[in-house]
Amino acid sequence: MPRGRKSLSPWEHHLGCLPSTPACRVWGLQSCPTQGTPQPSPLLCRDMALQNALYTGDLARLQELFPPSSTADLVLESQAAEPRWSSHQRGLWSLTYEEELTTPLHVAASRGHTEVLRLLLRRRARPDSAPGGRTALHEACVGGHTACVHVLLVAGADPNIPDQDGKRPLHLCQGPGTLECAELLLRFGASVNGQSEEEKETPLHVAARLGHVELADLLLRRGACPDARDSEGWTPLLAACDTRCQSPADAEATTTRCLQLCRLLLKAGADADAADRDKRRPLHLACRRGHAAVVELLLSCGVSVNAMDYGGHTALHCALQGPATALAQSPENVVRALLNHGAVRVWPGALPKVLERWCTSPRTIEVLMNTYSGMRLPEEAMGLVPPETLQNHQRFYSSLFALVRQPRSLQHLSRCVLRSHLASCLPHALPLLPLPPRLLRYLQLDFEDVLY
Repeated sequence: MPRGRKSLSPWEHHLGCLPSTPACRVWGLQSCPTQGTPQPSPLLCRDMALQNALYTGDLARLQELFPPSSTADLVLESQAAEPRWSSHQRGLWSLTYEEELTTPLHVAASRGHTEVLRLLLRRRARPDSAPGGRTALHEACVGGHTACVHVLLVAGADPNIPDQDGKRPLHLCQGPGTLECAELLLRFGASVNGQSEEEKETPLHVAARLGHVELADLLLRRGACPDARDSEGWTPLLAACDTRCQSPADAEATTTRCLQLCRLLLKAGADADAADRDKRRPLHLACRRGHAAVVELLLSCGVSVNAMDYGGHTALHCALQGPATALAQSPENVVRALLNHGAVRVWPGALPKVLERWCTSPRTIEVLMNTYSGMRLPEEAMGLVPPETLQNHQRFYSSLFALVRQPRSLQHLSRCVLRSHLASCLPHALPLLPLPPRLLRYLQLDFEDVLY
């Protein structure tokens, strides 16, 4: 046997622990340079039998592998799930599977093996160990494993410790146990306004961005600041208004969640007109995402309808520059709401571009055209609409192109004069006029699917 090296115990041989030359490292100890006394250091383990038992939650097998005299303060090596680019000699790069470090405690927490977790903690596993950058508490929160979160917190896990990305456990609550995990973290001292280290996001920012209404409600009731700013100057309300639809089928549900979040935040005192560093406001983002109900809610709060961002875009510009998925959310309602609250009309020279982009939404074209006393399209504009679209909306486009260089109806001209006279007080004055409901709707640019 080499001088200065001690033989491994049968238990250490079984776990495949790899000692280094100093005797203190054989037993998982390292000398403390300041105090001169050995301090515990986790052993490195590559035993596949142990790892298989951990990943499958085989409690009986793990009780055999971790007898009362053993320690679960181990570090496991495993390959990354996906290859990563790494550099080699001569400047060459290749895709390789890097080794990742974890612990038995992390494995049990990430998979919801509560009894295994209790066993490992009884065998001196450290609850705040983070060899790979995250603690077991982070992993349990990501998996939404409420029972594991509770066990770790009772064992002394720190609910405010950041991971390698600077995020705290409360930022990472996901899955079916999101609310229960968040409640436990808050009960054990998690900071409700704790910010991530780089983005400076609070848990309320995350809940708003992910459209999690119930979590946002919980955080607000526990004192979360509704106007907290992240590194880009975003408030939770801005994050909520930027909620995107993943598909047309998801449009209605996404808008509903966004509306509920905005109501919660506004009720809690959020600034409806707060701008980020680029001067984008909640109205800009709601218009860009096509959330008509949210747009109407913000307008009812008296936000500035013609405020510009640093790019010179108003809310109406954002609505007309929105993604194709906005078609599933009736963009004409957003445009009409803005125009009825005094939005500055589109420059007439830009109308052909608007026609080309939104030709499959004829009501969007209709409400824009009905804000002008005369038709502002060149004769060649018909070529901007595909033949199939012309066929699908034949009545509307026939009326549109028939009015090029022709006067509008007297009724429409009267509407334009009255709307122009009311100007800035339009949204408040129109409902007060003693007019029949049908005429009032006409003044509010109600859709007729034809132009006169």
